[in-house]
Amino acid sequence: MSRQVRIASVNVNGIRAAVRNGMLEWLETAEVDIMALQEVRATADELASALPGWELVGDEALAKGRAGVAVASRLPSVEVRKVLGPEPLDSAGRWIEADFDIDGERVVIVSAYVHSGEVGTPKQDAKWAFLDAMEQRMPQLQASAPLALIMGDLNVGHRELDIRNWKGNVKRAGFLPRERAYFDRFLGEAGAPVTGADGSSGTGLGWVDVGRRFHGDIDGPYTWWSSRGKAFDNDTGWRIDYHLATPALAERVAGYRVVRAPSWDTRWSDHAPVVAEYTLGS
Repeated sequence: MSRQVRIASVNVNGIRAAVRNGMLEWLETAEVDIMALQEVRATADELASALPGWELVGDEALAKGRAGVAVASRLPSVEVRKVLGPEPLDSAGRWIEADFDIDGERVVIVSAYVHSGEVGTPKQDAKWAFLDAMEQRMPQLQASAPLALIMGDLNVGHRELDIRNWKGNVKRAGFLPRERAYFDRFLGEAGAPVTGADGSSGTGLGWVDVGRRFHGDIDGPYTWWSSRGKAFDNDTGWRIDYHLATPALAERVAGYRVVRAPSWDTRWSDHAPVVAEYTLGS
């Protein structure tokens, strides 16, 4: 019997701080079944203490208090993988795959936290390597799991619609043409030639940006706002938090929304949760 499963993703900007600032109160009414978390910045014990009652799998960053990804759920996962690519790829605390059996259907949930990057520095080199590894992993994942969902803070605005002030950011990490070209390939027609935003040539992987498909060609809705000025109040944001679904799973979407806080002082993270419903179960 199929049913709707509510799946969310959010960069919590530190799980302990998020809980102090109201995350649990939000969860009481959000009715989330599975949740991908990024920038957890906590040990496994600290995460379990912050989210009592949830089934939890996570991957901590090597550096204490940095990065960290996790998947929280109301049912246990049946298998977990934490390796994205070969050494020396810096993916610790940035990629975790959790398999679930939902009423007889296997669904793979990925929580991903892509490096923010910084042009001309090793931070950007690490971002390129991570995006390369994602591009290699995504076809493998789809081949083994037709129902797969990559969620998280991917730290790239794909299109001009995804950043309010896109003209001022074309030379900055997060909206570089080369970064956007990865998403052109991720989301391009499977097997078809793709010309990226940077003029590069590649092949489409066929994944679906659930948020863009659901909302159409509108500005945003944004998922992150800078703390500078009045970016949140003016909705001068970036859409960098995604649900990327395999085509088969994208056909199961029953609803999608960005849960923007009503005001700056009521936020419990600098990112908004991204929530969607999927019809699952055989």
